[in-house]
Amino acid sequence: MTRRSGGSAPTQRQLRVGEELRHVLAAVLSRGELRDPALQDASITVTEVRVSPDLRNATAFVMPLGGAQAADMLPALRRAAPFLRGQVARAMDLRVVPQLDFTLDTSFDNAQRIDGLLRRPEVARDLDAAPPGGPDDDERR
Repeated sequence: MTRRSGGSAPTQRQLRVGEELRHVLAAVLSRGELRDPALQDASITVTEVRVSPDLRNATAFVMPLGGAQAADMLPALRRAAPFLRGQVARAMDLRVVPQLDFTLDTSFDNAQRIDGLLRRPEVARDLDAAPPGGPDDDERR
């Protein structure tokens, strides 16, 4: 078995475990079993879970509904990590249950920023103009 470097793509096993972790965490968070006041009525979406190559650590990317109370939510999730890890241990058949960490998912903000850039008039004008020598150029001949 070869060792993978830190910059390589995740393995199929990492992806499968990450997706199963995402489902389990989302189910526990939706049931409202957490006693922390910051998480009591919060609607939290688990968008992705990335698992380390050795499956001992997992980072869950989360987003509160509407982005509200994100500053209070992350420390509360980190306090609840041992409980959530226990729930994962009950729901999944893993040799080692990963340590859980939580971080805000900023992909929605990035997508919104890129969409705003693409809608700018000068960018839209450039996108509408067909590049010379492109596939449209061959069709005109």
